[in-house]
Amino acid sequence: MSKKLKDIGVVSLLTSVSRVLGLLRDQLALGLLGASQINDAFVTAFNLPNLFRRLLGEGALTAAFVPTLQHELKDRGREGAFALLNEVASWLLVVTGGLVALAMLVFSQSRVLTGHDPKYYLAADLTAVLFPYLAFVCLAAAFGAALNVLGRFTEAALSPVWLNLCMIGSLAGAGWLWQANERQIATWLCGGVLLGGFLQMLVPATVLMREGWRPKFDLGRSERVREIARLMAPGLFGTAIYQINTYVSRLFAFSIHEGEASLFFYANRLMELPIGVFAIAVATVVYPLLARHAAEKNHAAMGHDYRRGVRLILLLNVPAAAGLALLSTPIVRLLYQRGHFTAGDTAIMAPLVAWFAIGMPFFAVASLMTRAFYAAKDTTTPVKVATLSFVINVGLGWWLKDSLGARGLVIASTTAVMVQTLSLQRLLSVALPGMGFDELWPTLGKIVLATLGMAAAVGGGWWAMRAIHGADVIAVFGLIPTGVAIYAGLLWWLRIEGRDELAALVAKVRGKISSSA
Repeated sequence: MSKKLKDIGVVSLLTSVSRVLGLLRDQLALGLLGASQINDAFVTAFNLPNLFRRLLGEGALTAAFVPTLQHELKDRGREGAFALLNEVASWLLVVTGGLVALAMLVFSQSRVLTGHDPKYYLAADLTAVLFPYLAFVCLAAAFGAALNVLGRFTEAALSPVWLNLCMIGSLAGAGWLWQANERQIATWLCGGVLLGGFLQMLVPATVLMREGWRPKFDLGRSERVREIARLMAPGLFGTAIYQINTYVSRLFAFSIHEGEASLFFYANRLMELPIGVFAIAVATVVYPLLARHAAEKNHAAMGHDYRRGVRLILLLNVPAAAGLALLSTPIVRLLYQRGHFTAGDTAIMAPLVAWFAIGMPFFAVASLMTRAFYAAKDTTTPVKVATLSFVINVGLGWWLKDSLGARGLVIASTTAVMVQTLSLQRLLSVALPGMGFDELWPTLGKIVLATLGMAAAVGGGWWAMRAIHGADVIAVFGLIPTGVAIYAGLLWWLRIEGRDELAALVAKVRGKISSSA
């Protein structure tokens, strides 16, 4: 368990670095571009290659590739695993290369369709420029998945860092050093995305070569490749539903009012900060374990590790969601309200963050639930649940967008992910032995009680100080640490499950430090 916690800690730390850099990137983008038509066009354009990235690279392919690579590694060792990687990477290069060429051709000719708002043509132009990012990042996802199977998590966790650094450099260079206009800043930002995507691919590929992998273009169709294709078929459809679900929400936002797409996008990004720091780290480390247990048909161990993963995710994401919802206004104001981002933008964005936060624990747990199905090579069930989520999100979003604007879209998205999570857990407990939620109810009860105590202190503190000078700074740097301390103390007092294990791990670390000193 200490090894798993260490891996989770490493991934969490590196993901934290990436998210902090992503936050800086968002601050620069909003400060330089604000909630403007240019920013709306950029985030809408960036969403499309990201949709295909998650569809092909980090979605169905990774879900099918990891358990199959685990089997290959177990049966034929590294030689077989690297041969399979070459086949998968070669097919991925051909497919994504074709998609990139087609998309660039289509979007570069957008003005053939006349009579549309200029913002749609701008979004199409930027999409044509950004689409090569798809090929880079899909290959990066395959390389990162292979490293995870080999027990190396650092390099894959570093992947977003390269993208954020390049985007920050392009924003700082264009906006501050060269005093570019908004259109030029957006163009530079596209260049930063492309360079970052190339580095995301290059770094894990280099590490794999040090592990003994030798790149080879191989369009072979071995049994393992065919197995991946069979597993991908339903998974591809399921992932497509989820990603189209997200993309449709952002298109709705793009069609409402100027700035709505930007505010929706960056509110979602802020919500993803705590999810990325810990929930995705847990899922990344636990998923190969679940795949290995499933390959060995060790259902008891699979259920044990699954429940540990869910417990760890809920332990941090439930209080984080409460804190983000309660302090959404001071957080947004302190982080973003400068330059072209106004007080009016804060007034619109803060409620979006609060509504997104309500769905955050559900979204975080759903990621691990879906991977549990994939580990068992069941890619059909998540498709059915994703279809239900899609219908709820699109139907409710269409109904609410005109009356509530972006807030209605967030409410629809949150409702859909809550239904999705509850449905996944119900079906998981039926499909796989030992995967029920019953053993976690006492843990969840203690988490909720501790969160309520923390929320009373944080919410009361913000209500009392909200009108004083410097309240935002005090809320972020004072109330948040205070809330964390109260939450941790209450959990310890309630004897949260895993407390003794954590105490033993801390004692072990202290012993090593003392012996080395």
